[in-house]
Amino acid sequence: MSDSNSGVGIRSAPATEPLEADKSLSELFARLSHDFGELVSAQVELAKVELKDDVRDVSRSASMFGGAAIAGHLALLLLSMGAAWGLAEVLPEGWAFAIVGAVWATAALVLYVVGRSRMREIEAVPETRETMKEDVQWARQQMS
Repeated sequence: MSDSNSGVGIRSAPATEPLEADKSLSELFARLSHDFGELVSAQVELAKVELKDDVRDVSRSASMFGGAAIAGHLALLLLSMGAAWGLAEVLPEGWAFAIVGAVWATAALVLYVVGRSRMREIEAVPETRETMKEDVQWARQQMS
């Protein structure tokens, strides 16, 4: 057992020799802990940047959708009124407007159900999560 320290200064194969053979175990663990902390901090910063970019892109798209929704809403109102008055030529006005209203209520329900199911499928966590998992696994391997 006393021979185990005698080979510290000898370099036989680069793949098998320790990088910092002169450091104590506590110093190595301290460095590992420090390096891991820096790595986690860097990953958190990267996640923040990714989320910030995603939020900016989503807000731009949302404003375009908002403008389209307002224009579409106005067009829908005018076309619905026209359809109801067109039906009023064949049916009583009350029934004509009720039919057009029922068609739009059905469309709204279908759109709501489809939108809700698609919203549940969205994963709002950035790709950095996978890298962070790999970093944790690497650190665990290094400590064992």
